[in-house]
Amino acid sequence: MTPGHSIKAGLSGWGAAGIAAVLAVAMPSCRAAEAQTDLAWVAQASGTPDIPGLHVVWLHPWSGPHPWRWRNVIVHQTEGPSGSARNGALAQARDPVRRGVMVWVETDGTVYWATSEDVVPTHGDGANRNDSRFIDNRATFHQVVKENSIGVEFAGNYPDVAAPPTAAQIAAWDVLAAVLRTRYGIPRDRIYAHNWIDFKDARYCEGCELAQRARRLDGGRP
Repeated sequence: MTPGHSIKAGLSGWGAAGIAAVLAVAMPSCRAAEAQTDLAWVAQASGTPDIPGLHVVWLHPWSGPHPWRWRNVIVHQTEGPSGSARNGALAQARDPVRRGVMVWVETDGTVYWATSEDVVPTHGDGANRNDSRFIDNRATFHQVVKENSIGVEFAGNYPDVAAPPTAAQIAAWDVLAAVLRTRYGIPRDRIYAHNWIDFKDARYCEGCELAQRARRLDGGRP
């Protein structure tokens, strides 16, 4: 039985409008879970593959399997209206020197692969948080840095910097996190929020909700 059929069976008597409303929320999560079930192929993929559960705009294609330097993922969030991820990714693609993060995620869930996976980004500030405020920083202090970390930027928390990511961003992240972990062999406990490793904006914990979510997910085991 498909997820849609099982949900519908449990909603008998709700009426067409009620069923449609619940399915609109439930089905993206079901599709994301299904997309995580078999991702082993992404470790060997190259070019611009179609990844189930993700809408990827490939500004830089995958270069193919070879030894990777990437051992961590750092989750960032940036202030800006809808469209900021697209604009930021395109600006990076136009300027080879401007490569703040490897991947951007727009408010509608679109993923922009903005930087070649073979180059070092500039998003890491040196892992200078050593106060153990959010996590035990002994393993990250001066260790989780740009030379070994993939940056993923979620745009759109404007004008409220503490606004959570959109439902579409969360659904995309569920799959993207599994893809990154599978492709680069990154364990769940090496996905970090920006605020966990660097001193940042005191108004909110940048990337914390998304990093915590990725650490709980069971898909994309390395």
